[in-house]
Amino acid sequence: MNLSWDFPYASRRSPVFANNVVATSHPLAAQAGLQALHDGGNAVDAALATAITLTVVEPTSNGLGSDAFAIVWDGSQLHGLNASGRSPKAWSPERFKGLSEMPQTGWDTVTVPGAVSAWTTLHEKFGKRPFEDLFNAAIQYARDGYVMSPIIHNQWTEAQKELRHLADFARDFLPQGRAPQVGETFSLPAQADSLEKIATSRGKAFYCGELADKIVAHSDANAGAMTLDDLGQHQSEWVECVANDYKDIRVHEIPPNGQGITALITLGLLRHLDIEQYPVDSADSVHMQMEAMKIAFAEAFRHVAEPSAMQVTCEQLLDDAYLAERAKEIDIKKAQFPESKLLNDKGTIYLTTADSSGMMVSYIQSNYAGFGSGIVVPDTGISMQNRGSGFVLEPGHPNCVAGGKRPFHTIIPAFVTRDGAPLMGYGVMGGNMQAQGHVQMVLRIFDFGQNPQTASDAPRWYVHNDFTVGLEEGFAPDVVNDLKARGHNIVASPEFGFGGAQLIYKTDSGYCAASDHRKDGQAVGF
Repeated sequence: MNLSWDFPYASRRSPVFANNVVATSHPLAAQAGLQALHDGGNAVDAALATAITLTVVEPTSNGLGSDAFAIVWDGSQLHGLNASGRSPKAWSPERFKGLSEMPQTGWDTVTVPGAVSAWTTLHEKFGKRPFEDLFNAAIQYARDGYVMSPIIHNQWTEAQKELRHLADFARDFLPQGRAPQVGETFSLPAQADSLEKIATSRGKAFYCGELADKIVAHSDANAGAMTLDDLGQHQSEWVECVANDYKDIRVHEIPPNGQGITALITLGLLRHLDIEQYPVDSADSVHMQMEAMKIAFAEAFRHVAEPSAMQVTCEQLLDDAYLAERAKEIDIKKAQFPESKLLNDKGTIYLTTADSSGMMVSYIQSNYAGFGSGIVVPDTGISMQNRGSGFVLEPGHPNCVAGGKRPFHTIIPAFVTRDGAPLMGYGVMGGNMQAQGHVQMVLRIFDFGQNPQTASDAPRWYVHNDFTVGLEEGFAPDVVNDLKARGHNIVASPEFGFGGAQLIYKTDSGYCAASDHRKDGQAVGF
């Protein structure tokens, strides 16, 4: 390992070194994953136990109605899983006529949830432990309760401002008319019942059984379009990861409809700019990174969609000659506002696990915006995501809303290899911060030799959709002033906007795991 073990940034944490590890955003979920490993399970079992538990203890970011993506190193090769769901077949542009953008709440934001199918698909291919056993911790916390932590409380308090008027949400998630206080116990027995049904039926209850019936009945009662056919036809899809070389490593992402290719475009641009020549936290380095990110976002927002609807290919977006030409557009002294130049031919959890056999998992699961659509199916504890908000209403755009179509997704797991061997599973949850966080982790670790915890602790930059930028506390004042002088419009950004990283780096004799101090979680191992 050619990493530095200096810790120059304000940090509350140290990396965890072990042969079996879990890193995620909530301690109770991390420990559920660790227990799966203690019980003889592998990294996939650990990932599933962690993910299932997170639907209970971190409902501000994910739930039973979430979507998911995963990358698995099985010991010899990578496997990508796209478990995002499609829109109801009855959706069409006409359904949203008169709107300037997609809704953010309600049934007209809900696509078929894919997380439950991710659990069953991953377990069928890789799992060792009995499927039902992976639900034990989640069921216990849902039925008997868990104690509220500070960061989850803060997120819950923010969510209630937007959703408290929704009767079903308020009934299940604001039982005292407010968010649970720090130190209070929260339980949702109906969610425990749903978890038991999913566990014993291996997910069938959710897509074509009792839970599916309740989901569709609630949709029908509220002018939604979801049908039993929409749910029953859902399938997770094994996919080949899209990848790009950066120096001597190879970075792997799930292909569209996710935004992972955005990180690969950015790294491809920076490869031509020799970013490592600039000091790690300097204005030059930050400026060049943000300018490359803007170009990547311009391409992603114009082109990334359901693969069958895309008008350019991933190969075109990652063509080295094209990226070299676009890199020449970046002016080291001036902030710019790029547009797409290829012609046509917006709460999330992330976890990573690894075991002593060499299996590694990079996994992400999300409602999209906090609690999602605000829809909570009565008597189930199932909160439904609002992934349909990821569509656009521009006619002819590859990501224009339509029936039976997967929207643009922000959630992306990532994986790094070197010479075909596994090196790191990682992710940075948080909307459009995710691709930006992927880039920043790669640069800090592989260009500047920072260890995973230091890379996570370091201050981050964030390019917003309108190309204003956020700079996290920790950058030197002269760096901030220099960036302003180059034309960057720096705006105040909340701490949660800078995401939450979880990383597992493979060492010569085990793993080094790191967990972001911006979340309640932890890295654990043995």
